[in-house]
Amino acid sequence: MVPREIAVGGIYLSPMLLYVLIGFCATLLIRAMLYRLLGANRLWFEAWFDTALMVICTAAVAYLTSLAAGTS
Repeated sequence: MVPREIAVGGIYLSPMLLYVLIGFCATLLIRAMLYRLLGANRLWFEAWFDTALMVICTAAVAYLTSLAAGTS
């Protein structure tokens, strides 16, 4: 099954929006675990780290979704 646009009130939404939301939730979970394990002072440039982690999680979700859909 290939992801397609979702129609909401006549507006088409990209499936990437769903990937970003899942990636954001994964980022929050990973960030909370790292904060709990490492503490607040262990990471430099926290904003850059959070941004990079969000991009990595979103890319991972999109990749895993494409594998599950059978497209590559």
